[in-house]
Amino acid sequence: MSAPAPPSAGAFPSPPGGFAPAPPPSTRRNAELLLLAGAAVITTASLFLVEASQEQSVTLDIAKYGLAFLALFGVAHLAVRRFAPFADPLLLPIVALLNGLGLVLIHRLDLADEQNAVYNSWPMPSPDANQQILWTTLGMIVFIGLLIALRDYRTLARYGYTLGLIGLIALALPAVLPSRFSEINGSKNWIKITGFSIQPAEFSKILLIIFFASVLVAKRDLFTAAGKHLLGMEFPRGRDLGPIVVVWIVCVGVLVFEKDLGTSLLIFSTVLVMLYIATERVGWLVIGGALLTLGFFFAYQTFGHVKIRTQTWLHPFDDYNNTGYQISQSLFGLATGGLAGTGLGSGRPNQVPFAKTDFIITTIGEELGLIGLTAVLVLFLVFIVRGLRTALAVRDSFGKLLAAGLAFTVAIQLFVVVGGVTKLIPLTGLTTPFMSYGGSSLLANYALLALLIKVSDAARAPAPVRKSVPAAPIAEATTELLRKPDAGRPEAGPAT
Repeated sequence: MSAPAPPSAGAFPSPPGGFAPAPPPSTRRNAELLLLAGAAVITTASLFLVEASQEQSVTLDIAKYGLAFLALFGVAHLAVRRFAPFADPLLLPIVALLNGLGLVLIHRLDLADEQNAVYNSWPMPSPDANQQILWTTLGMIVFIGLLIALRDYRTLARYGYTLGLIGLIALALPAVLPSRFSEINGSKNWIKITGFSIQPAEFSKILLIIFFASVLVAKRDLFTAAGKHLLGMEFPRGRDLGPIVVVWIVCVGVLVFEKDLGTSLLIFSTVLVMLYIATERVGWLVIGGALLTLGFFFAYQTFGHVKIRTQTWLHPFDDYNNTGYQISQSLFGLATGGLAGTGLGSGRPNQVPFAKTDFIITTIGEELGLIGLTAVLVLFLVFIVRGLRTALAVRDSFGKLLAAGLAFTVAIQLFVVVGGVTKLIPLTGLTTPFMSYGGSSLLANYALLALLIKVSDAARAPAPVRKSVPAAPIAEATTELLRKPDAGRPEAGPAT
């Protein structure tokens, strides 16, 4: 009996029983669940620390907040597992921890407000932590609703102009309303109805990001057309500056008519960064920086509220009891916290005005110190980096610009907030994403998170496997006879 023939050169012998099927791609959802559990533990432990530092008996508030936290983010995890199974596993846990720490600090400030009310014989205020839980629930509904309804984020590009128009109307609406319906603390950026108020600019920024992402993809040739070269940089042509000039005029209008420096700076900076990403031209950044400087100089020379904010930024202690009180108390609170902080519940962050909203970063710095504040900023940094990584990994241009715009708007907002409370730049009135008290900010930022998770899911999902079509057997292939072309005679067609 002859031995079996050896395999031909280059052939790979099949193992007995054949090859095992390829393992399914990992979705990392279990890692997300584990990180969410860690966020829940940190939040609950922080609530216990606050109660212990304030010499409070352990009440049902801790159980109520802890169970609400677990239920909300448990449902969010199930929604991501079902509707965005390949999304980045770090995005939702980071937001959960930031939201949880914000809830802890708001509850801590509620206890301080109750103590002040008892000491001064004032009516007992209602706890804002309850309202924050309610707004978080509504934000989660928006988050899950977008995950379910938005099967493919690229469909947003079809409605780019419509969404942009809605965003502009929402941005301009407070400016045309009477002050009693739109003004709070000197800024006309609210819509107030009996028992209800909303800040439309929080939603406008997301709608405008979608609009500019769709425009930059559709009109990329307009923004990348060859222009003049100067100092080693390529600048756009003069007739192509229309879009950035329009955005600049809109942002100056927001600054003038709504007295909202933060929103105007946020929108213009985000659009400028998206322009640079789409064109890779430093000239756009130079032109945008020049327009930004020109707009600020014009506003400083023309409008008193901009001049007051600038002078307060430069010399906060000159008018300590009036315009400089907020930033001065913020600096005192950060100095009191030092390196390690006073401990949760052991400081006096309620001495800073708007400690639950605009100055919640100061509350973190006072009670958790530089170490705790750095940890919170690192969480934001990881969130932003994962968003930019999503922009790099996704395959379509609209998704790249959308993810980059969403990540950069969080980065710019964080820089403006932290720079304002630390006296690096003038105060702007923006809130810290996911942490500050307020409904508009939470709803808008959870919508931002849903969009980023949908893009991340598309970026990390494995490429679809195309089914190979078997070739037709050679015996069934059709043949045709071609005549050899002769000189002066056209080529003959197939024989009949």
